[in-house]
Amino acid sequence: MDPVAEYLQTLQMERGASRNTLAAYRRDLAGFRAHVDRTSLAIETVELGDFVGYLTALRRRGLGNRSVARHLSAVRGLYRFLLSTGAIRRDPTEQLVTPRATHRLPRTLSQRDVAAVVETPDTARPDGVRDRAMLELLYASGLRASELTALRVDDVNLDGGYVVATGKGNRQRLVPTGAHAVAWIRRYLDAGRPHLVRGRAPAALFVSRLGRPLSRQAVWEIVKKCARRAGVRPASVFPHAMRHSFASHLLEGGADLRSVQAMLGHADIATTQIYTHLPSSAVRAMYRQFHPRARKAG
Repeated sequence: MDPVAEYLQTLQMERGASRNTLAAYRRDLAGFRAHVDRTSLAIETVELGDFVGYLTALRRRGLGNRSVARHLSAVRGLYRFLLSTGAIRRDPTEQLVTPRATHRLPRTLSQRDVAAVVETPDTARPDGVRDRAMLELLYASGLRASELTALRVDDVNLDGGYVVATGKGNRQRLVPTGAHAVAWIRRYLDAGRPHLVRGRAPAALFVSRLGRPLSRQAVWEIVKKCARRAGVRPASVFPHAMRHSFASHLLEGGADLRSVQAMLGHADIATTQIYTHLPSSAVRAMYRQFHPRARKAG
């Protein structure tokens, strides 16, 4: 069996890798395989010195340290797998040095810009109500775009004020939602979604104008469109910027790092600590106290 396909199958079946993780590994390993094929080698016979050309090729493509490190992570995983199965006797990547990623601070929006983007959709239209509910939820709960599109109607507890998000590795977590988001999701479910659904209603919470589950690409386009209409620089507004802003604004308000970590679904608090360039000092009470859109407008 093809070693790359076998490795990806193991990631999916035994380790529960998410669809997005598998897609990223498949893409990166396809590039590595293409390089190996060009050098007339087999994946199982690659030596440490052969990686020089591979790394040079990545640099020529203009990839930075972070992207190169991601490619190497996929390749390392492949060779650790081959070693564990006995397909190779020695891991040729064990002495490879991963380039240090430059830690750029997350790009965040001001509360004013967030409000401008979130309040832009035309709520006289069913898809405008959907967009407003979606943007409110993105910012209110710090969801990834993939988590947002994976939400089912049953994952939303409006009376309890939280959603059940499924993150990386299919790990689930409860994430609070503010009063603004709850109100707009109610309105969407009552007066928006029924006009978008065609025939049998899908399980997905957010649907397109054709009644199908909304894609991540569609979410990206909606966010960009609303940013342009709001007069906020589109280059600085994307779904993950809403997530960064969610975390940063909570910490600015005094929320503790552990609570923000839990809501973001970070396995390691070191990932969350990138937000500590801002002043910072359960979870649901803290959220209601510190999130700028957690309380009803006065």
